[in-house]
Amino acid sequence: MNNSKFKIFLEDQQSHFSYKKSKSNIVITFNRVSFIFFVFFIIFLIYSIHLIHLGSRKSEVEIKDKINLFTNNLYRADIIDRNNKYLVKTVSSIDIGISTKKVIDKKKLILNLKYIYPDKDYSKIRSKLETKNFFYFEKKISEENYEKIMKLGDKSIQAEDKLTRLYPEKNLFSHIIGQIDNDNNGISGLEKSLDEKLKNDQDPIKLTVDKDIQYLIREELLKFNEIFNTKGSAAILMNVNNGEILSLVSLPDFDPNKREKVSDVNFINRATKGVYEFGSVFKTFTLAAAFEEKIIEPDTEFSNLPKSLTCAGFSIREYDNDIPTNLTAEQ
Repeated sequence: MNNSKFKIFLEDQQSHFSYKKSKSNIVITFNRVSFIFFVFFIIFLIYSIHLIHLGSRKSEVEIKDKINLFTNNLYRADIIDRNNKYLVKTVSSIDIGISTKKVIDKKKLILNLKYIYPDKDYSKIRSKLETKNFFYFEKKISEENYEKIMKLGDKSIQAEDKLTRLYPEKNLFSHIIGQIDNDNNGISGLEKSLDEKLKNDQDPIKLTVDKDIQYLIREELLKFNEIFNTKGSAAILMNVNNGEILSLVSLPDFDPNKREKVSDVNFINRATKGVYEFGSVFKTFTLAAAFEEKIIEPDTEFSNLPKSLTCAGFSIREYDNDIPTNLTAEQ
C-alpha cells in the first residue's frame, strides 16, 4: 500500500503483532502471552486480598470464641502433665434439643432424624414428643451430624452451645484428677481440691506426673492383680530429690468421662486413703534409724528371735515360719 500513511507488518501471527507508523520511529508491540499472564496476575491478586480478609475475620472469630470460653461460667482450666500432655481439657460442644411445641409434622421429623441417627430408640422419642415441652435429642453432637440436622430446617430443632470437660486418658488418672458434678463443681481428686483455681485460671495447670510412666506402672499393677487375684493395689513413684510425684496409681479405677457416682469402697484412692499395717516395709525405717544412730552395723547379729510379737492384743508374726531365729542386720 504505497499511498497509505501507515504500514502494517504482521510477524509471527501466533504470538506477535507489530504496528509501525510510517512517518515516525514509534513501535507498539502486543504480546498475547504477556497479556494472558497479566490477566492471571490480576485475578491472583484479587483472590489473595480476599483470602487475607477472610483469614483476618476467622482470627477475630477465634479470639471472640476464646473470650467467650473463658467468660462462660462452666469454664474450668485444662490440666497437663510434666511434658505438657493434656490430662483434662475443656472444649466447646453443641447439644441438640427439640421444642415439642414447635413441631409441625412429628412423623416427618422422626423420619428425618432416623436417617441421621438410625440406631436411636424412637419409641422413647415419640413418647417425649407427646409428653414433654422440651428434651435433648443428642448431646455433644459431631460437626458432620450437626450440619445434617440443621439442614433439615425444622424450627423445633434447637442447638445449644455447651462446654464439655474431657478426660482423654480415661481411667489412667482417674484417682488423681477426680470428677465434677453436673453443676461444674469438683467432687473428688484435684477437681475438688483445686476447684476455685480451675474455675478462675485461664492457663493450664501443670502437674508433676508423667503420663508415660503412669501408663507403664498401671499396666504392671493390672497384670499382677490378675496373677494374685487381689481386690486392689496402689503404687507411688516419687523423685526423692525434690518430693515430686511422678506417678500415683490406684486400682480399681474408673472413667471420669462417664460421670458415674462411684460409691463402692473398692474404688477409693488406696494410695492416699487406704489404711495399712506397715509390716515389713517399716523394718526399713527401723534399720535406717539404727544405722543413723550407729547402734548397729550390717553384720550385727540378733539371736533367739521370737516367731511372733503381741501388740495391742494382736499377734504379729512373719509370713514365713521357716525363717531362722538367729539373723544379722543385713540378713
